[in-house]
Amino acid sequence: MITIQMKTTEQYKSLFKTISLPNGIELDNRFVLSPMITNSSTTEGYVTEEDLAYAERRARSAPLQITGAAYIEEYGQLFEYGFSIDDDRSIEGLKHLAQAMKKDGAKAIIQLTHAGRFSKISLRDFGVVYGPSEMHLRTPVEHTVLPMSTRKIRHVITQYADATRRAIKAGFDGVEISSAQRLLIQTFLSTFSNQRADEYGPQTLDNRSRFGIEVMKAVQNVIDEEAPADFILGFRGTPEETRGNDIGYSVEDFLYFMDEILKVANIHYLATASWGKNIYKQTIRQGKFKGEFMNQVVYDHLAGRLPVMATGGINSPEKARDALEFSDMVGMSSPFVTEPDFVIKLEEGREHEIDLGFSPEELADLAIPEGAFKDIVELMDIGGSLSEEARQELRRLYK
Repeated sequence: MITIQMKTTEQYKSLFKTISLPNGIELDNRFVLSPMITNSSTTEGYVTEEDLAYAERRARSAPLQITGAAYIEEYGQLFEYGFSIDDDRSIEGLKHLAQAMKKDGAKAIIQLTHAGRFSKISLRDFGVVYGPSEMHLRTPVEHTVLPMSTRKIRHVITQYADATRRAIKAGFDGVEISSAQRLLIQTFLSTFSNQRADEYGPQTLDNRSRFGIEVMKAVQNVIDEEAPADFILGFRGTPEETRGNDIGYSVEDFLYFMDEILKVANIHYLATASWGKNIYKQTIRQGKFKGEFMNQVVYDHLAGRLPVMATGGINSPEKARDALEFSDMVGMSSPFVTEPDFVIKLEEGREHEIDLGFSPEELADLAIPEGAFKDIVELMDIGGSLSEEARQELRRLYK
């Protein structure tokens, strides 16, 4: 038995090498608990006991842990019962969340987001959503996206800075700014969404990049002024935006965008993310890198400058090991919902015990909130990281 365990651990030893982030933080292995909203906060976005219990149960799941999307203003709320970080009243609850995530030594990162035109909650509660340009959409109901004025753009940039300040006060070890999966920052970079006529418009790549760069510069300024020296700044992005055979921006555009951001912000990791199954193996659709692995192109471009985190569909030891070929870290979200001991079992040579399914009898141990995952399972369906049986069980929980 000892021989088998040693052989199995050897197969995955690359996943258990330490890694140092550019700010000197050392992580024990290459696993990251990626963002996952359980939709168990209050209607005002305040942290609940269920949120804390869920986080505590996963405190040993990975040395770097990132919360689900915390919205920086109500008009940018992505999920109905997600975390809020839009005013100082949220700080006390977020302190408890950070402590729960860090209780076994992990580094706790809070993801700061603005959903832009994809904020169904803003549309429902206020009847409006904002974006770079006016758009007429039919889902979830027929509505018009309001174009952001220059004043509104500056307001949102300030909100990102203020949210960073709250994250520092709450005791998080870092913040992650997400420009992935059609959130507001990405829609400015996209020619699908951005048809402005001013300096933030699509006329040049510099113009399309401007909003994201200004957000990152404002966040960095707060970190420089108020954060500990080892505070972590992460960035999440989708390297290529496609719609059929058309592209909203190319991977070349994205790499330029990253180069410009790195001029104004000391980023400590880049997480790649997109829609679909097995995103860590996604290939480039257009341009000079057509057909090449997305992560390899990004990884090669940033080599020696910035650690890259692969995400999307990584739900087995084999996939985690393979994803590390073109990345420095491996992010997983859905697998940690039903198997928070994934990494522990793998490190101990017990990968045969890893089980991504679950039964109602295991709920208490897993600390899965009873009303969790409203609006989330449909996103899990896209990625398919959990089995159909596990996803159906999560649906039954909400019902």
